[in-house]
This record gives sequence, structure tokens and C-alpha cells, in this order.
Amino acid sequence: MDGSDHSVADDGEPFGRPLFRDASARALSRVGVVDVGSNSVRLVVFDGAARSPAYFYNEKIMCALGAGFAETGRLNPEGRARALAALARFQLLAEGMGATPLTVVATAAVRDAADGAEFRAEVEGETGLKLWVIDGREEARLSAQGVLLGWPGSYGLVCDIGGSSMELAEIFEGRVGRRVSSQLGPLRLRDMPGGKKARTAHIAEVMEQLAAEMGPQHNRLFLVGGSWRAIARIDMERRGYPLHVLHEYRMTAKAVSQTVKFIEKADLEALRTACNISSSRMSLVPYAAEVLGRLVRRFQPKDIALSSYGIREGLLYEQMPQRLRDRDPLIESCLFSEAKDARLPGFGRKLHEFIRPLFRNAPEAKKRLVQAACLLHDVSWRAHPDYRAEICFDNATRANLGGLKHSERVFLGLALMHRYRNKREGTRFDRLYDLLDEPERNEAEVLGKAMRFGAMLWMSNEEQPGELRWFPKKKILQLHLSADAAPLYGEVAEARFQSLGAALGAEISVNIGRR
Repeated sequence: MDGSDHSVADDGEPFGRPLFRDASARALSRVGVVDVGSNSVRLVVFDGAARSPAYFYNEKIMCALGAGFAETGRLNPEGRARALAALARFQLLAEGMGATPLTVVATAAVRDAADGAEFRAEVEGETGLKLWVIDGREEARLSAQGVLLGWPGSYGLVCDIGGSSMELAEIFEGRVGRRVSSQLGPLRLRDMPGGKKARTAHIAEVMEQLAAEMGPQHNRLFLVGGSWRAIARIDMERRGYPLHVLHEYRMTAKAVSQTVKFIEKADLEALRTACNISSSRMSLVPYAAEVLGRLVRRFQPKDIALSSYGIREGLLYEQMPQRLRDRDPLIESCLFSEAKDARLPGFGRKLHEFIRPLFRNAPEAKKRLVQAACLLHDVSWRAHPDYRAEICFDNATRANLGGLKHSERVFLGLALMHRYRNKREGTRFDRLYDLLDEPERNEAEVLGKAMRFGAMLWMSNEEQPGELRWFPKKKILQLHLSADAAPLYGEVAEARFQSLGAALGAEISVNIGRR
């Protein structure tokens, strides 16, 4: 292996040329966006593989610009000062990171406030930043595009809740359809006169109006926004859920109902501490929970998924060429990781070709995970050998990888653990294995042990050292090696091949010089 890039297949192939090397994608390699919301002001700088970017920098200031709006119709003076200071800081940070010009969008609080235009002028005068104030339908569109960044081609209803507003947008076939905005933000609800009875009636009335505008929406419900994420953390705490990754966390309608009741009865301060939620966010959670309960009862989605991607990611998606949007975010991210961190970039494709016969009859979703594992099989080689297996698992389950369900994260992590370790028992991750059933755990072990063996057959990229032949009905696994590759099949390689055969419950044989 010479370490050069041999990923030259067409873009549509599983191992097509990674577009992060394309000029149009390189222009997105470090992009800074700022979201000036009713509750918080956040800077995000994206970097890495453009289709599945990493968060190079992420900072949030809880400014509460929209606090008290119901009474005054103006921005909260203290929040306004804090937001201005935050924006001045973010501008300087972005200049130092090479992430200028910043794209800055302002949502409900600034667009609805009587002094919103005055605040925009003040920001531009003191920082040079131009605030783009977007209306509710545009906010809904950008949030939906953020969801499409993580779930290309998804169907469903996107619900983005901020401090002062809540937006809905439908997505289908990679496009955004109907959109609507409402004033069901928890800051507004908190300030409503009439107490819970009036609030409940108001939420129900507005939800009926939203349902009339959006029509039936019984596919997946994607939840975007800090209040939804806080409720998801509480749901995890209530369930004792082992993987604390919010993106792609799933809830059922029943779970939402139980968690809403749990919040109503809980000691909020104790719950806030247990779930690591800020005081300012926790103060809004009960109001957001009331909205979520009504939303789920009214629209009756088939399932519910948390999205950590929203308006900021939607702004990045907005700048992507269509051919980049069409790429699989998981595979593109793994290609980037291999090119950056593997000892022999390009070998992941060759390894995949070698072990693919073992997964010939697997569903497409599983084949995609096999491809990802092969690309990532060597990116943690710098870790200490005693901890390499656990680091592989930890990276896969908690890394910023798009397009992965939690069970798929664990499958990928377990396969990479078995790349470096025969047994999975006795680690700090044992509880996470319960997200897979026993056949899936065994399949991950087979994948890991296949990579562990295949990684020993390093030769030049111009030739394949051999091939695996798998006969699942007869439980026979054959290794056919070229004569030139025979010296690679030493004692350690033989032991690893035997371990792979044992994981498959197969009879093994080795043929050298015959293909």
C-alpha cells in the first residue's frame, strides 16, 4: 500500500470520490453561522467533511431576548445587551478561526419586537455584522433543511421550537413542502395571563389551526430545538437509557405522555441537576412539555426522532450543491476520517471488497454499516493498544456521524471493538449492547473479526491478495490466497481466521495458489 488515494469510482458508488476534496465542498470547509433566537444566541463553526461536518466551534449564550415580550412588545433590555456582547465576541472569534464572513440570522424575537430594527442597526454599527431577519416560514424551511442534512430523503414533519415561536414543515424526497409558524414558544406561554387553564385552551386552539394548515402528518416527527432536547434528556433519565446521544434519539407517543406527566410531578431543580440542564432552559421545559404532549396527540406520528440539526445546519445545507446534498452523510464522513487519520488511506475500500462476501445477503442498511466500518477500521491506530478497542467503540457511538440510529451506532462501535479485541464482555459499555439483539451482536462480531483478519493481508492496491468464499447454508468458509500472498498467512493471521470461522460457526479451509 502506498497511501495514495485510489477512490476514483463514480460519485454514485459506495466508495466514490469523496466530495470533501472537490473545490465546491472545500469552500464549505469552515463556515460560521450565528442564530439569534428568542432564548439564546449561538455561534457554530463547521469544518471537516462538508456533507457531514464536524462542529469546529460551538458556543451558546442564554440571552432571553424574548423574555417579557408579551407585556412590552419589545426586546428584553438585559437580553439585548447580552446579545450585543455575544455577537461582538463571536465576530472576533470567527476572524481568528478564518470563519468569516459570518452568516447571522435572527428569528421571532427580533422580527416581532417594536425595537427589532433598532437592535439590528446597533449590531451592525458596533460589530459590522448584518442580521438577516427571517420570517416564520423561512425559519421552518431552514430548520427542515437542517434535518435533511442528517436524514437525506426523509419523510415526515419537522417541528422546531424556539423561545417565542414554533414552526412546522413537512419534508419528502429531500424537499421541503408546506410550512407554518405559530407563537407557541415557551417564553410567550410563560408570560400568558390566565394560568394553566387558559394556556391549555390556547395551545389546543392553535394546534387545531396548525393541523388544518398542514393536513395529515402521520410519518416521523422530527423535533428540533433546545426545549425538545431538554425533554429528551429527561426522557432518557426516566427510562435509564444508556446512550446519552441526543441526535436520533427515539421516543414513542406513549413515552412522551409518560415524560410529560413525569415533568409535572417532578422536583424541577433536582431533575435539572440530574439531567445537566441549565436553569434558564429548565424554567421553560414545563411549558414546552405541554406543547409537545398536545402536538403528539393531535398529529399522531408513527415515531418521534430528536434532531440536533436545525436552522444552523440548514444554513450550511443551503450553500451545498445538489450533488453534495445527495451524498450519504455517514459514508462521506467516514471517507474524510480515513483520509485524515488512517495509516493507509484507501485500504478501507480494499478491505470492504475482501469481506463483502460475508454480507452478500444482508439488507442495504446493514451493507452501509459494513462500508462505514471498513473505512473507520484503522483511524484509531494512534491510541494505546490497551485502550484501542474501547476508544473505537466510544468514537463510533458518540462521534458526530450523521444518518445513524442509536442501534446502528452501537453495531458500528461493536464491530470496530472486535477489530481489535476478540471478546466484548468486561468493558464499561456492556449496558449499551442491550440496544442490539443477540443476532445483531453476533453479526457485529463477525464483521469486526473479518476486518481484524483482512487487515493482515496488506499488499499493493493494484492487486487483491485473495478472496473469501462463504456458503452460509453449508456453513463453509473458504480462504483463497494467491501464491504471492501466501507469506502473509502466518501464525497470527491463521489464528484470526480461525476466530472468524468460530464466530460464523463455520468449517474453514485455506487454498493457496488456486482461485
